[in-house]
Amino acid sequence: MISYTNIKTDSSEYQAERELRNEILLRPIGLPDFAWEMCDKKADHIVALLDGGVVGCAVLCPTEANQGVAQLMQMAVRKDLQGHGIGTGLVKFLINFARQKNLTEVTCHARQEAVSFYERLGFEIYGTPFEEAGISHRHMRYSLLTN
Repeated sequence: MISYTNIKTDSSEYQAERELRNEILLRPIGLPDFAWEMCDKKADHIVALLDGGVVGCAVLCPTEANQGVAQLMQMAVRKDLQGHGIGTGLVKFLINFARQKNLTEVTCHARQEAVSFYERLGFEIYGTPFEEAGISHRHMRYSLLTN
């Protein structure tokens, strides 16, 4: 059974999360390991656990411009478990966690192929398409005030 929790950066689960992000997100697009850890120390780290091992993760990073807003970043699910609802569970847990922190909005930079996934979970597109790390993305947001 999958469980979801918030972890600290001094935990063994954090090291497993870092490796999962490297394997699923960074290496496939040619970025060096640990290249997207710029906000790890100030962020909340949500992980999906199966038999005590990290099989999915998402980072919730506070934005500097607005204290009520945080960005969902670096979401990854182990390749052999993708398509089994773990990503949906991660986002739902993260949204509830954000509500408990009294945030008003969660944003994300969604890869173009993930836009429909986020839309199904209540996120909406705003702004124009953009490129990040050589990949087409969309700005998306989830209002914690209206959803």
